[in-house]
Amino acid sequence: MKSLSIMLTLLLMVLQGCSAPKYGSGSSQSVTKLAKSVNLSDSKRVKAKLMSQYRMWKGTPYRYGGSSLKGVDCSAYVQNTFRGKLGYAMPRTTRTQIKVGRKVSKSSLKVGDVVFFKTGRNTLHNGIYLGQSKFMHASSSKGITISDLRNPYWKKTYFTAKRIR
Repeated sequence: MKSLSIMLTLLLMVLQGCSAPKYGSGSSQSVTKLAKSVNLSDSKRVKAKLMSQYRMWKGTPYRYGGSSLKGVDCSAYVQNTFRGKLGYAMPRTTRTQIKVGRKVSKSSLKVGDVVFFKTGRNTLHNGIYLGQSKFMHASSSKGITISDLRNPYWKKTYFTAKRIR
């Protein structure tokens, strides 16, 4: 009975992905100070800010519901980056972040666009586009990392992108 309960809990966590925060012990919730707004049309400046964020967070482990350098999930990393580096308040979850901004086609992506992936029937994942088919995100296996949209997995699960301008 105990193993069934554990399996159901793990299954629920996998299905939810980083679509919703998990609060409680070990979630390391924190709120980043809102930075001065950056003109998101200035791709060079946006990229510099994004890479600064990446250098600071690189390798931070993935933690479902986490939002700090101790552990972070995908939507908290996107929220923290927009808030702390670009000066834009974003909602906390992928399900609410996907409602923000203007839809943009994959062929028209620009630095700073938020890319979304459908990683399961009810599971979303997201990251921030860096240009040249690269995006930074909180990977469940590698922590904060940079991946390529041309990778077969990301190509297969790509869902949409939003421009926050």
